[in-house]
Amino acid sequence: GVSHVLTLALQELSLLCKRDVNGVGMLYDLLRSQWLQALLKIYECLQHYLGKRPAPVTLQARALSREVAELLREAPQSGEIKELRRLLRSPHFKAALLSAHDTVAQKDFEPTLPPLPDNLPENEEAMRIVCLVKNNQPLGATIKRHEITGDITVARVIHGGLADRSGLLYAGDKLVEVNGVPVEGLEPEQVINIL
Repeated sequence: GVSHVLTLALQELSLLCKRDVNGVGMLYDLLRSQWLQALLKIYECLQHYLGKRPAPVTLQARALSREVAELLREAPQSGEIKELRRLLRSPHFKAALLSAHDTVAQKDFEPTLPPLPDNLPENEEAMRIVCLVKNNQPLGATIKRHEITGDITVARVIHGGLADRSGLLYAGDKLVEVNGVPVEGLEPEQVINIL
């Protein structure tokens, strides 16, 4: 795996370190670092997990829950059956847990993007639809009005911010719509409020 390759690389680098080749010592120290070793172990675990391709037993846990509750209603009533029926009928169990299970099981957790408008100009070079989910954090980009065209554009992407980490927004990108609201004719301050 990756750990084995790293071990071999470290052995080779240790030989080069003894010959004092430029930059090899720094690379050797980097590859020996605890945090990189931990990241590689996590990577190998994730690859192993993905290789197994785990799959849920059912895609419709909520429907199965209703079916079990119906069967339990017809069964002889004991304390355990009554408790199980009460749990299966509880709103927290049905709405939160089973709904979350079904969503993940169906791999339906990606954001859905609106369809492209029909009236796109033919001469447009390219258009990207970008979906960034903010959790009370700043976007990490500034916007401005282009001096010549009057378009709202990304002026700067701040290093380490959400936009930078996503790799989806670049300085100079033209904003056409934000959260489904067309930005043509709006002032940059108004667009910031939509963001």
